[in-house]
Amino acid sequence: MNANQPIRLTSGQRKGLLALCGLIVLVQAAWFFISRTSTEKKITSEEEKEWIALQPELDALKATADSAGVYKIYPFNPNYITDYKGYSLGMTVAQIDKLKAFRKQNKWVNSAADFQQVTGVSDSLLAVMVPYFKFPDWVTKKQAAKDEKQFADSYPDKETYYKNQDAKRPAVVIKQLDINDALEEDLISVRGIGPAFAKKLLRRRADLGAFVSMDQMDEFKEFSPDAVAGLKAAFKVGQNPPVNTINVNTASLQQLTHFPYFNKDIARAIITQRSMKGKISGFDELSKIDDIFVLKSKIIFLYLEY
Repeated sequence: MNANQPIRLTSGQRKGLLALCGLIVLVQAAWFFISRTSTEKKITSEEEKEWIALQPELDALKATADSAGVYKIYPFNPNYITDYKGYSLGMTVAQIDKLKAFRKQNKWVNSAADFQQVTGVSDSLLAVMVPYFKFPDWVTKKQAAKDEKQFADSYPDKETYYKNQDAKRPAVVIKQLDINDALEEDLISVRGIGPAFAKKLLRRRADLGAFVSMDQMDEFKEFSPDAVAGLKAAFKVGQNPPVNTINVNTASLQQLTHFPYFNKDIARAIITQRSMKGKISGFDELSKIDDIFVLKSKIIFLYLEY
């Protein structure tokens, strides 16, 4: 056969060759599909493993979220404080163990001062816990009598003592910070006051210049009762707070509207009142404009000028 002569295939050979090519293409396509499907299943399996591994953590977070704000603190005798209640109020394991060791000696804490001396809790934490302490009546009466005697003995003579009977001497002296000097970190030390609530308090204080009463904490409706009680226990209002006053006779509608205790309707009513009378002479005239002046007269009065 001549090497340059083209190869001639029979009809059967051509059909066989085409069938072989088709089979090769089919096998490659099948291999590609099977390989891809296997890879996808592997990825899905790995993702499932990751989710399963994270599930305990997710369950724990969900349980924490579900219980947030539900736990309510009721008055309790600190001699019988449980581990859970102690942790919830912010005590450390060491502080709780000190109290347990003290109680094993058949000894009792009969005051907040005793509790702090035994456990070593900080002044700020004690201030948060004190509102929930409830001692037996006989303990309370005994402590009151003791304080009364110490109070009387602190005077040089009975005449001076009786002249000062109205002076108040608390059974437990807790160091309170001035709310108008408090920093964000001071505020968030109170249970129930996080960074967002602390910033809200600071913004209101900046608008007013200063708080004039701890009763103003009740105005933050989003704060829990426990948080408000904690704030009142941990802080106080010092003397002569530097408030921002507003003159009801010269302030513009916009200035009156932006005053924290007013709104647009009250601001307009004040403008109308002073337009009709020429001048608002005192708080009595304002008290007829809106119920807020009656409800919060002791607070609002200190922020106004005439």
